[in-house]
Amino acid sequence: MPLQDKVKIALPPIKIATDQTVGVGDFGKVPRKDAYYTKPKILSSIDIQPYFKQDNFVLYHGDSIALLNQLAANSIDMVFADPPYLLSNGGFTVHAGRQVSVNKGAWDKSNGLKKDFEFHLEWIQAVRRVLKPSGTLWVSGTYHSIYQCGFALQVAGFHVLNDIAWFKPNASPNLSCRFFTASHETLVWARKDKKAKHIFNYDLMKNGTWSEDALKKPGLQMRSVWSMGTPKPIEKKFGKHPTQKPEDLLKRIVLASTNKGDLVLDPFTGSSTTGIASHLFGRKFIGIDLDKQFLDVSIKRFEELDRNLQNKFSKKI
Repeated sequence: MPLQDKVKIALPPIKIATDQTVGVGDFGKVPRKDAYYTKPKILSSIDIQPYFKQDNFVLYHGDSIALLNQLAANSIDMVFADPPYLLSNGGFTVHAGRQVSVNKGAWDKSNGLKKDFEFHLEWIQAVRRVLKPSGTLWVSGTYHSIYQCGFALQVAGFHVLNDIAWFKPNASPNLSCRFFTASHETLVWARKDKKAKHIFNYDLMKNGTWSEDALKKPGLQMRSVWSMGTPKPIEKKFGKHPTQKPEDLLKRIVLASTNKGDLVLDPFTGSSTTGIASHLFGRKFIGIDLDKQFLDVSIKRFEELDRNLQNKFSKKI
């Protein structure tokens, strides 16, 4: 029986990209958003100007699936995606000791099981097309979304490498006292092609300094349970995103699965923690989001980091 019939969901046909890998090249440096510039090769197929572009850090305002479909196939080294959890249902949670609504915006409302799954499958297929054969995808989520995403990864032809449990020691308490307190999120790490050789910087993960993680023992293999707190106040100084990830988490992901000069993409970039980690470690970055408010926060975060890096470099000369 076909997989589609088993789950009684009408799935669109799966298209596997066969284009040859294209060169990435440097993005170069251009003025702030809305200025005239010459598009670098990797961005030449996109029909809108970036919302912001400086050095190798590029932000687009628009629909991620539409923009992914315009990018060249086999051109991206790694994608980190924190898709909508689709849990804005009128409920409540705790933040800073106060009861607050879980509603994050229209973008986070469920459209029902079938449409929610079709959305996840569509963006995952679009990501698979642009990834290089050896490229990998990280997907972050809670139980509201991660199982649909995991199934969509399998339907789309990804090869799952790991599932990571990100334990939050400082997670918010449970208000109802009717079930266990949610204190983790799940990350699924998957490779585009099963037979390809992906990047995994094993020695750095084993022997690096990971003082933020109480579970990581020096000199021992890094395991699949990571203990890290939620974003620090300084990470939200320019504004906060409702599902913002801590910089420590994205630093580890970027260092684990990319090399310097690689091209990283985040299709739901929010306030661009993925981009901040990528720029810090010398990776190129493309971020996409529908909300200009969070793209503006991304720009402020990038500009502060870039100033700090330039000051640090100038002091060494």
